[in-house]
Amino acid sequence: MKKTVAAFLAAALLGAFAAASSPAGQAPAVSGKDALDVLAKMIEALGGRKVLESIKDATITAEVEVDAAGQALKAPVTMYQKEPDKIRLDITIAEYNMSYVQVFDGRKGWFTDPQTGATEEMPGDMARQLARQAMGNRALLDPKGTGVVYALKPKATVEGRDYIVLEQAYPDGHRFTHYLDPETYLPYKSETRAVDMAGTEVEAETFSEDYRKVGGTMLAHSLRVFHNGIEAHKLTITSVAYDTNLDDALFVLK
Repeated sequence: MKKTVAAFLAAALLGAFAAASSPAGQAPAVSGKDALDVLAKMIEALGGRKVLESIKDATITAEVEVDAAGQALKAPVTMYQKEPDKIRLDITIAEYNMSYVQVFDGRKGWFTDPQTGATEEMPGDMARQLARQAMGNRALLDPKGTGVVYALKPKATVEGRDYIVLEQAYPDGHRFTHYLDPETYLPYKSETRAVDMAGTEVEAETFSEDYRKVGGTMLAHSLRVFHNGIEAHKLTITSVAYDTNLDDALFVLK
């Protein structure tokens, strides 16, 4: 039971930061100029290229709220991300007196078994998901170098308001569709196809709200995730710290 709950919360955390997904075909080869123009405006809204390029690492603490098999749980979580390709997620579950860790070290994904504490290598799909998150701002700032392709889609109406629609396609074929506020160019909604804890493919939507300025960046502090239109979990960010000189050893599980 402990392992099941820990895995559920880990999936919830990943789903809030970036919904878990299954590949959706090969990505197109080149970003269109109109898409890159919109991407440039989104980068500016998020803090600007100079600020985003200057960030070498980030530490984000949050609380995730999720209904795990009928049990309402809240758990503190911490995400560490270090350029260019490292990420670590720590989850503490007080009800079970346990912790759970996921790491992508730049080459492979690892996680701790919450029952034994043993380190195990991640399955391929989970590792690829973490690897995408580990790209950090590079996916925005260097599409060509990372192989991420952007396409501008027709505007769409969300909750009675028209939004700019920007599709983001990764080299493995995974896609996000981002709905940008036409006035601020900040992302309000992102959607993708996802796989839930039962292994069922769902339509996953993440709503980003309560943007606040932190270290020159604009960061959403409330993220709500829906599966097939039903709220699955919510993540509330409580603190953010940039450039604390995170040690590479933090991303090595022993």
